[in-house]
Amino acid sequence: MYMDFKERIKAALSARKRVTMAPGPVPSAVLIPVFLKDGEYHILFTKRTENLNHHRGEISFPGGVRHAGDRDALQTALRETWEEVGILPEAVEVLGCLDDFFSIHNYLITPFVGMIPGDYEYRINSGEIERIIEVPVSHLLQPGVFRVEDWSWKGRTRPVYFYTYRGDEIWGVTGAILKQFLDLVFLREEVARR
Repeated sequence: MYMDFKERIKAALSARKRVTMAPGPVPSAVLIPVFLKDGEYHILFTKRTENLNHHRGEISFPGGVRHAGDRDALQTALRETWEEVGILPEAVEVLGCLDDFFSIHNYLITPFVGMIPGDYEYRINSGEIERIIEVPVSHLLQPGVFRVEDWSWKGRTRPVYFYTYRGDEIWGVTGAILKQFLDLVFLREEVARR
């Protein structure tokens, strides 16, 4: 589909200076799990259950709040991924990190990108996760899948990014993280072609 996708991701993430946020919001981290399945690269998302306090029923990356025992944000992302979908930390090849993101629920989110085996047997935590969604990267790059809406929040208008896949909508902070990932890995090349 692309040049070696893993190397492409690593190159895109290492070629830039990551933007960090000042401490203050609740520290948390997510993992963007990328894998090869049936000859095509996919990204794993989770649909959260309806019985959670925040983001119930929404599509997200595996992840959550940093615990006192977590060494760093990466350990948070890997621990939460294991707790939510059963992917062992040693099964993840971490490729890099995106910018920090702020959630309207006062979370400071550090997103990591990692390769996982394409045939991994997930173990879903049904208390948090309703189901797993495996989205082909090629789908996310198609015209008509992505849209932007301007929303007002705290007196300012901000863009909110949406991606659709088989009736599911990926949006909010997850949509913003996904957009940055796709822009970094693909947009520069697309702009150069024009």
